[in-house]
Order: sequence, then structure tokens, then C-alpha cells
Amino acid sequence: MTHPAVQQLRFARSEFMRGIGGLSDEDARKRVMPMNCISWNIGHLAWQEQRYWLHRARGQMLLPDINTTYAYGAAASTPPLSDVLDAWRTITAASDPWLDQVTQDGLLEEPVKGVTFGNLVLRTTYHYWYHTGENAAIRQSLGHTGLPDFVGDIDNEAPYRPE
Repeated sequence: MTHPAVQQLRFARSEFMRGIGGLSDEDARKRVMPMNCISWNIGHLAWQEQRYWLHRARGQMLLPDINTTYAYGAAASTPPLSDVLDAWRTITAASDPWLDQVTQDGLLEEPVKGVTFGNLVLRTTYHYWYHTGENAAIRQSLGHTGLPDFVGDIDNEAPYRPE
């Protein structure tokens, strides 16, 4: 069974994607300064997932350009929405088998001294929530209405469950 922390990560992913539903390429590429645009944020989360679940966990670098273009501190850009969504989907799909099988013991492993995979699952989950809120703010600034205004169906999709 999938570890409860991974289930929460998956819920954060789904809420992130729900928050960009119906977004046009044009609006995804608009910057509301000083923030990055929404399409860059998608690439940035793809970068983090690739870095942790593919590179650190399995020694793979599936999409090397994601590693440089969307890394923390990388230059701002306004990439096409379809490109970053394709990259995000490719990376998360490739990451899922590792996430599906990771155990409590596996989450205690330290790919970086003093940082466990469990820490990285939490960091990524919270990073999704950060950018979900940022993307909502960007969309509101662009005049979008009818946006999600609360966490989705967590009670059914990702309820609390002990290890």
C-alpha cells in the first residue's frame, strides 16, 4: 500500500493541477511581477520531482533541460504551457513507481546527509501548496473567476491514515 505521506503528495499534485484547470497558454505565460509565470511554476515542480524521485532515488535524469531551466534560482522564462505540462506528466509518471513502493524504511534513507526521502516528500508536498496559492493569486490578478477556493475532496481522496 502507498505510504500515507506519498498519498498526501499525490493529493497536493492533484490540487495543483485543479488550480490550473482551464488556463490558456497566453495566461499561463503572463508574469505578474515579481512572481514567475504559472507555466514556469509547473516546470519548477517538474524539476523538483525529477531531482528527488528520479535523480536522487534512482540516478536518472530523464529530462536534463528541466534540471537547468527550472531549478531554484534559474532565470525567469515564459515557456509554453503544453511543453511544461508534457514534462511534468512525463516526470511524475516516471516517478510514481518509486513512490508507489517506497516504505517507511525507505523514507528514512538519506540521499543527502541529514535529509531523508521522507523530508523530501514533505518538502515537495508543501512546495505544491505554496505554488497552488501563488498560481491562484496570479490568476486572480489576471481577472480569472470561478477558481477553486478551498482544498478539494481530501476526506475521500487523501484522508488521514496512520502508517
